[in-house]
Amino acid sequence: MTETASTESYPRQRARTRGFRLGAPRAFAVAGDGQQVLFLRSRGGADATTCLWSLDLTGGTETCIADPRDLLDDAESLPDEERARRERLREVSAGITEYSLDHDGTVAVFALSGTPYAVRLAEAGTAQPLPAPGPVIDPRVDPTGCRAAYVCDRGLYVVDLDGGEPQLLCTPESDDVTWGLADFIAAEELDRVRGYWWLADGSGLLVERSDDSPVATWWIADPAQPELPARPHRYPAAGTANADVSLWLVGLDGARREVAWDHDAFHYLARVSAPDAGAPLVTLLSRDQRHQSILEVDPTTGATRVLRERTDPEWVELMPGVPARTPDGALVEIVADLDADAYRLVVDGAALTPPDLQVQAVMDAGDADVLVLAATNPVTPGLHRVAYDGTVTQAYALDDAMVQGRRSGEVVITSTTRLGSTATTVAVWRGDARVAEIASLAETPVISPQVHLMRGGERDLDIAVLFPTGHVPGSARLPVIMSPYGGPHARLVVAAGLMYGTDQWLADQGYVVVVADGRGTPGRGPAWDRAVRGDLATPALEDQVAALEAVAAAYPDDVDTGRVGIRGWSFGGYLAALAVLRRPDVFHAAVAGAPVTEWRLYDTGYTERYLGLPQEEPDNYDGTSLLPLAPGLTRPLLIIHGLADDNVVVAHSLRLSSALLAAGRPHALLPLSGVTHMTPQEVVAENLLRAEVDFFADALG
Repeated sequence: MTETASTESYPRQRARTRGFRLGAPRAFAVAGDGQQVLFLRSRGGADATTCLWSLDLTGGTETCIADPRDLLDDAESLPDEERARRERLREVSAGITEYSLDHDGTVAVFALSGTPYAVRLAEAGTAQPLPAPGPVIDPRVDPTGCRAAYVCDRGLYVVDLDGGEPQLLCTPESDDVTWGLADFIAAEELDRVRGYWWLADGSGLLVERSDDSPVATWWIADPAQPELPARPHRYPAAGTANADVSLWLVGLDGARREVAWDHDAFHYLARVSAPDAGAPLVTLLSRDQRHQSILEVDPTTGATRVLRERTDPEWVELMPGVPARTPDGALVEIVADLDADAYRLVVDGAALTPPDLQVQAVMDAGDADVLVLAATNPVTPGLHRVAYDGTVTQAYALDDAMVQGRRSGEVVITSTTRLGSTATTVAVWRGDARVAEIASLAETPVISPQVHLMRGGERDLDIAVLFPTGHVPGSARLPVIMSPYGGPHARLVVAAGLMYGTDQWLADQGYVVVVADGRGTPGRGPAWDRAVRGDLATPALEDQVAALEAVAAAYPDDVDTGRVGIRGWSFGGYLAALAVLRRPDVFHAAVAGAPVTEWRLYDTGYTERYLGLPQEEPDNYDGTSLLPLAPGLTRPLLIIHGLADDNVVVAHSLRLSSALLAAGRPHALLPLSGVTHMTPQEVVAENLLRAEVDFFADALG
C-alpha cells in the first residue's frame, strides 16, 4: 500500500527528502548592484534537481534563471572527479549544485552534467553552454565578467564568454597530476574545496598543482558486482605520504611562476584568497599543524612576503572566512587566545572581541565593521558586528534562536532556526530593515521534536533530551538511546528543531534519547577543543557517561540506566563501538555506522592533528584503536558500513569484525553495497533507521 502524506512514516519522508534539504534555499549571493539575490533551490521538497533562482529586491518576485530540465536532453551524467568532489562536499542533490558570479554580479556561471553554462542576469536570457573539450568541473567566471575558467581532464582551461575556443593554460604532466582541483586532504579535512582562484582584476589565476604519485593507492570495490573492476583511490593514511601540492601564478597567456615557500617546513596549502583590496593571501600549515604562515603574493611576479606566523603547542585551528582583508587592506584573522581560552577576532594584530565571546567565522569585512558568527552560548550562535574600535553589537538576534548569514555591501541574508520549530527562515535585510524573505519549499516533517535542553556533569555538558511524544513524566522508566557525534568539527546540541527529527522518531519508539556534546566538539573554546589531543577516545567517552548520569539524575522516574543503547555514524560510530567495548557496565548495546576502528587507517590531515604522527607517538594510536578491545566485547554490537566509502574505508569495519570473530565474540555486520560515507539512497536511508530500531528492541528489550 502506498503511504499518503498524512500516514507516511518519518524514516520514509526523511529519506525521500534527503534529510529535508530538498526544496530549501541555499548558496546565496548578491547581484545586480544590490538589487538581486541569487540562490539555489529545487522546485519542491521531494525534487532533487536544484535550479538557479533570483529574487528581485525591488519588486519581491522570484525568477528561475536556470532549470536543468530545460537545459538537458538526457539524464544527468557526472565526471568521476565531480562525483568525488560532491562526496567531499556531502552534496545530496542533483542539477546545479554550485555557481559563481563576477564582481558586479552581472554574469553567473555553473556546470550541469559536465557542461559549463553562462547566463547574463541583466538580459534575463537563457543560460548558454560554453565551449569545452570534454566534461568540466568547477567552472568559475572571472571578476570582470569576460571569461570563465574550468578544469577538464585534469587541466585548467580559460574561455571567453563572448565566443572563441577554450585555451588550455595548465597541462597535466602525467596521469597523477591535476591542475585546478583541491587535493583530497584539503577538501576532506581543511575545508578547502577549490583548486584555483581568479586574481581580483581578472589578469590571471592562482592555481593548485597536485601530484598524487607519492600517495598510496587503495582499491574501492563492490563485491555485490563482481563483474566491475575495483576503483583505484589515492588515500593518504596517517603517517604516510600526502600529495605533492604547489601553487602557481598563471597568466592568461599560459605563462607560469611558482609561488615559492619552504615545502619541508609547510606541508599543507590550507587557504588561498584573492581579495579586492591588497595582494592575494596564502595560508600554509606544517605537517604537525602547529605552525601557520600567512603569505601575501605579488600578483605580477608571484613573489611572497610573510604577513603573519603563528604557532600553537597543540595545533593551529583553521577557521572559516579567514584570513581576509578589510577594504583598506588590513589583515583579518580569528586567533586562539589560549590565556583567555577564547577564539577572538584579530584585525592587524589587535584582538577586537571580548574573551567571553567565541568567534566561529568571519562572514564579511566591511568599511565600518566585521560581521562574524559568534556565541557566548554555543547552543545559540548568532551574528555580531565588530567595529574597528572594538565595539561589539549583536545583530538580527532572536531569543532561543540560531542566526547565521552573509553580507555584501548593505545587503545581509540571514538564516534563522529555533529549537521549537523545524523550519528555517531566510530573510533579506538592507541595513537593519527587513526587505524580503526567501521561501523554503522543503517539506515539513511529519514529526515535531520536543527537545528539553539542559547542562549537566562537572563540565556543564550541553545535553538535549527527547521523550516519546505524549510521555507523562513519571509514568514509566524507559530505556535510553544515546545519539552522539562526539568528535571535532560537529556540534549537535543547537537551537534547530530539524536537527532532532530522527532523535524524536527514535524516542517515539519507546526510548529516552540523549544527545550530548562533549570535549572536542566545537563552540566552547580552545581548551575544550584541545582536551582530545593525544586521546580521541577517553574524553569523548567519559563525557557521554557523564551526560547519561546527569539525565538520570534529572529524570530519575523516567530513565532506566539498566537498558542503555548508543548509536552514531563516522566518529559517532567509533564512539558507539568504543562505548560497549570499554564501558559495558554503562552501555548495553551499540549501533556503529561507518566507524573508524583503527586510526592508522584514517587520513593524515585529521588524524595527525589530534594524535600526532604514528611513527612519533604510537601510544596515542594504540590507546585509541578498537581492535585490541575486541576480545572484551560482551554486549550486542551492530556494525554498518558502505562498501563504496572512500573516506572511512570499509576496511575499518572488516578488521574489527575479524578481530571479534577471532576472539569468538558474536556481533552483526551489515554491509551496504554501492553506498559511500553518505547514505543518500532512499531505500537505504529509510531502512537503516528501521534496522537500528529492530536491533535495539531485541538488545534492550
